[in-house]
Amino acid sequence: MTAESPELPLAAAFPEADRAQWQRLVEGVLRKSGVTEASGAAAEDALATDLQDGIRVRPLYTAEDGGGALGHPGFPPFVRAGRPQGGAVSGWDVRQRHTDTDPRRANAAVLADLENGVTSLWLTVGDGGLPVSGLAAALEGVYLDLAAVVLDAGADFAPAAEELLRLHAVSEAPLGEAAGGLGADPLGLLARTGDADALGSRLTAAVGLALRCADEAPGMRALAVDALPYHEAGGSPAEELGTSLATGVAYLRELTGAGLDIDAACRQLEFRYAATADQFLTIAKLRAARRLWARVAEVCGASPAASAQRQHAVTSSVMMTRRDPWVNMLRTTVAGLSAGVGGADAVTVLPFDAALGLSDAFARRIARNTQSVLLEESHLSKVIDPAGGSWYVERLTEELARAGWAWFQEIEGAGGQAAALRSGLIGERLAATWRRRSADLAHRREPITGVSEFPHLGEVPVVREAAPVPAGRGSGGLPRVRRDDAYERLRARSDAHLAATGSRPKVFLAALGPAAVHTARVAFAANLFQAGGIEAVHEPASVDAGSVAEAFVRSGAGVACLCSGDAVYAEQAAAVAAALKSAGASRVHLAGRPGERRAHYVEAGVDSFVFAGCDAVEVLTSALDVMEVA
Repeated sequence: MTAESPELPLAAAFPEADRAQWQRLVEGVLRKSGVTEASGAAAEDALATDLQDGIRVRPLYTAEDGGGALGHPGFPPFVRAGRPQGGAVSGWDVRQRHTDTDPRRANAAVLADLENGVTSLWLTVGDGGLPVSGLAAALEGVYLDLAAVVLDAGADFAPAAEELLRLHAVSEAPLGEAAGGLGADPLGLLARTGDADALGSRLTAAVGLALRCADEAPGMRALAVDALPYHEAGGSPAEELGTSLATGVAYLRELTGAGLDIDAACRQLEFRYAATADQFLTIAKLRAARRLWARVAEVCGASPAASAQRQHAVTSSVMMTRRDPWVNMLRTTVAGLSAGVGGADAVTVLPFDAALGLSDAFARRIARNTQSVLLEESHLSKVIDPAGGSWYVERLTEELARAGWAWFQEIEGAGGQAAALRSGLIGERLAATWRRRSADLAHRREPITGVSEFPHLGEVPVVREAAPVPAGRGSGGLPRVRRDDAYERLRARSDAHLAATGSRPKVFLAALGPAAVHTARVAFAANLFQAGGIEAVHEPASVDAGSVAEAFVRSGAGVACLCSGDAVYAEQAAAVAAALKSAGASRVHLAGRPGERRAHYVEAGVDSFVFAGCDAVEVLTSALDVMEVA
């Protein structure tokens, strides 16, 4: 840069590019890879990815996709942030969850958290958590004017709330300055338990708490609009949004009907959403949620100041795995990042061992330190809405908002949230969504690291004390699912085989031809079978029709899988498969797509074919079935 040229025109030396030029480059890549001969927009579409809710992610976004004006943080429609300062001043609220039923142990964990970076507490109280009478002991030494407490008390929300308010009243902090939440969520409880008979009395109790908070503790929010029951039943992001809107509207009707003005009613609600390791979907979901609720509040007549949605984001329990749980640290880190970037007011990172039972001190420390690193070292809160202006994020926010609004309208058209739960509309919709996702998981189109991909059979299990389960859970409400459910059942069968026989079920990998030809498919097959707890035996390195029978018997395996290239298969697969069957193989698989030679291989004794995109759960289930019979 010289004195005659005070400005540096970035990219000025490059010719201007347009979308058509980019599409031509894509066409060339697709032709070379043999994927398709598509051209123009069709070539671009070949690289698109389908998500849930009918959303299709394209490979390229431009300013044309960015939508209109973004608005300003802290002003309707609140897409950019619920507060003008966002989290730039003090960061988001680091909220740690505690589920221990012993008040003294809970107190030790609570104090350790508050001394090391946690700013608010989320306590499970009542059935399946701390006894209500133990709340005082659990909060001993906690300065309630400094650390907000949020309750998750299920059906016991009324007595738990009374006890928390009593503790505030006897503390030195004025009740009028109290913060936190009482966690009353009658509709969420209906979703979890299916107990519709008690809904009326629970709504009455929740409204009474809200009236009391509005009068005595305006900084306390009485009701939680919890979308986690719908996420944990397999719901999509848009389904979370729609059900949360319908629940929020139902609560507004109850609160205003009891005499609260619309602004005061809005201030009694805190919304809770799941944050997953799909960072862009989480960011877009939280931004879309604020936009949608702002529209609801506007229609209801709320002032702009009361229309901002208060958000609590919790890392997803659906994504947490029980095998190789250490990978959960990576999942929760990405999810926590997504929640912070998405603008959540409070974030809870679940400990990596949460799926196994009661978390230990190490797991809780990792959970809180994850947020400390995001806030203090990565400085994620220092920029308000850091994803704002990204054409992809803005388009994804728009599409999620539209899909969520459409589902909300469908629920309202069915009579509202309570009626939609009672009729089964919501349950059927979520079940259908989970069936589609389960198919993706079974075919490994949605891989699970450490479970369906790269499992480690020799890893020492992580054991935790069992966490209590509330009595009403699973007795008629929505189910609770996990991504690893199908593979966990397979691994449990493998564990039972190990306990009964002293060894895991085995598959013999019959590698044909030189290593350069068979290595890729040997690695693929080993990875596939280990996902079902089936140990892969690859010894010797290569076999043929004359040596395979002896090698199979020596391996102690019950089933076998041929691994090689297509050309070698054409020469040897039939003879090797026949030899394996003669040696006692209950089932013979072939790694790769059979193509035109399927009938020939089947006639020789090949029972099934395994390849990228096959139904891994079905393959592994059938393999375990025949080995258990044998």
